[in-house]
Amino acid sequence: MAKAKITKDTYLQWYELMVLLRKFEERAGMLYGQQKIRGFCHLYIGQEAIAAGLISATRKEDPVITAYRDHGLAIAKGIEAKAAMAELYGKATGCSQGKGGSMHFFSKEHFFFGGHGIVGGQIALGAGIAFAEQYKGTDNVCVCFMGDGAVRQGALHETYNMAMLWKLPVVFICENNFYAMGTSVARSSNVTDIYKLGLAYDMPSKAVNGMKCEDVHEAIDEAVQRARKGDGPTFLEIRSYRYKGHSMSDPAKYRAKEEVEEYKKQDPIEVVKATILAKKYASEKQLEQIDEKIKDIVDEAVNFAEESPYPDAAEMYNHIYTQEDYPFLKD
Repeated sequence: MAKAKITKDTYLQWYELMVLLRKFEERAGMLYGQQKIRGFCHLYIGQEAIAAGLISATRKEDPVITAYRDHGLAIAKGIEAKAAMAELYGKATGCSQGKGGSMHFFSKEHFFFGGHGIVGGQIALGAGIAFAEQYKGTDNVCVCFMGDGAVRQGALHETYNMAMLWKLPVVFICENNFYAMGTSVARSSNVTDIYKLGLAYDMPSKAVNGMKCEDVHEAIDEAVQRARKGDGPTFLEIRSYRYKGHSMSDPAKYRAKEEVEEYKKQDPIEVVKATILAKKYASEKQLEQIDEKIKDIVDEAVNFAEESPYPDAAEMYNHIYTQEDYPFLKD
């Protein structure tokens, strides 16, 4: 199986995307502290290499579905920072028209199917999307993300069995950041090498270093190529780390500061930046220009969200049933 090439352009795209995700999330965290953003808010800071490697190894038409830590993957799939920030604000111009908030980003146009608040709820849906692609005769591959806590859901086992039986075009990815909320994997699972769960179904499965874009890219590329050929699913346990708490309300006191600092030394943005400079793909000044460009994009997103209107109250009755004249819905 031929490996997808990683070029100068790939590295520069990775850097720009990861800086956008980092700066967007940092600003979201600040705005949450100012009570501009309400409700739950789960930041992607530290896991950006997964989103970067995903995008370079897949096509736009490949559908993606994930859990509630969804901002990074949503923006990577093409949802504009403005629409993402407006959704966090609950505004009508948001990617889910202000109805979803942080946990329920969605965009049919960008083949991004959520954003799901129920732990593990998206796993079976990911297989369903893959089944739809197979049924329609496309060669698109669904990439279905979950957190390490979600692998304890029974639906995972039902889904894996069916996905292998029908050789569905799906790549299951566990973003293992080692803590399901505040509980470490070692305290909640007898199987700490999570990828081994896929082996029970003869599903090709392996662990991947989620702090390196190159490793993520190569693993997803191989899995996607396999699925496109009709050989069925793959399960990747991509080991990453979130630098912040589980959500904005989590002070993360269950982790040692030394552990967090050790992972910050592996920061995927700094790793890619060092490679770009070492290979002379760009100068420090050129990277600073990218940083400034991203700052402007995030500033613009905040201004857009601030100035956008809230949804009209009547909108609460829309997008509930596909049947437009559903008789049991009253205004």
